[in-house]
Amino acid sequence: MQFVWAFVIGGAICVLGQLLIDVGKLTPAHTMSTLVVLGAIADGVGIYDPFIKFAGAGATVPITSFGNALVHGALEELQQDGYIGIITGIFEVTSAGISSAIIFSFLAAIIVRPKG
Repeated sequence: MQFVWAFVIGGAICVLGQLLIDVGKLTPAHTMSTLVVLGAIADGVGIYDPFIKFAGAGATVPITSFGNALVHGALEELQQDGYIGIITGIFEVTSAGISSAIIFSFLAAIIVRPKG
C-alpha cells in the first residue's frame, strides 16, 4: 500500500504542476518556483514532515521536497547555531542535490550539442 500512496501523491503533485502550466498559464520556471515555495511553506507551518511519513517517496521526490529541504535545514541550524545557521543549514541539506545538478548538467552539455 505504501507504493500506491507514493504513486498517487507524487502523481497528484505532478498534476498540480501541469495544471499550473495549462490552466494557470504559468511558464515552467514559474511553476517550478511555485512548487518549491509551496513545499517551503508546508515545512514552515509543520505539515510537510507528516506528509512525508504518509506519502513516502511520493512526497520526497518531487520539487516540493526541495523547498521543504531548504526550510527544514535552515530551521534546524537556526536552533543550533543562531542566525548564521539559516544560511549554513540551507547549503548543508541541499548541497548534494545542487552539486549533482551542476555536474550532470555540465556532463550533458559536453556530450550533447544543442541545435540552434
